[in-house]
Amino acid sequence: MKKSRKKNSSLGSLDLLVLRVLNCGDKHGYGIARNIELLSSEVLSVKKGSLYPALHRLENEGFIKSKWELGDAKQSMKIYSLTSAGQKQMEEEIHNWELTSGAINRVIAKTSQ
Repeated sequence: MKKSRKKNSSLGSLDLLVLRVLNCGDKHGYGIARNIELLSSEVLSVKKGSLYPALHRLENEGFIKSKWELGDAKQSMKIYSLTSAGQKQMEEEIHNWELTSGAINRVIAKTSQ
């Protein structure tokens, strides 16, 4: 049974960003954070204290999965990948984001006249 997702917009935004980045391919935590920074032209920055709880939450909900691999320096690193449930969740969150941001933009446009 799927848990009800919280409607906390800051958590939802981070979850959406993580899911979207993983939609492009498997990554370790630092790679996810760095991709978000690069794709946002360095406007967004994700700290470890926010990222790793989000990754654990998304994994517990079945939206991502992880496996341990050896990196270039022969160090173990956890690699995250999107699941089919995560793909569906990402699409739902993109739709919700578009609705919400569109509504906010309409309010801003109406009140700035």
